[in-house]
Amino acid sequence: MNGLVERDERERAVDAEAERLVAAIMTFGVLVLVMVRSLRGEAAWDLMALVVAAGFAGLVYRVRQRAVDRRLGVMGLAVGVVSAVVAAVIVAVLTR
Repeated sequence: MNGLVERDERERAVDAEAERLVAAIMTFGVLVLVMVRSLRGEAAWDLMALVVAAGFAGLVYRVRQRAVDRRLGVMGLAVGVVSAVVAAVIVAVLTR
């Protein structure tokens, strides 16, 4: 016997929720740092890239585990396209 105790579903659910909470706090913390850097006129692309990469990694994991349905994928793609268009418009307006 290896001495490990079998975990039940409740423990797994609590662990998953705790990890979700940690990820949310860290992501919003980094976004606040991006905002502060931007207001100071400092480059913030590295922190923003970290947030985007973390989100993309989570998406890839869900897709590989086949935990994403078609509706969610289409909605995510639509949000991504709209966000890219809005960002491009903002950049075009601010660089004039």
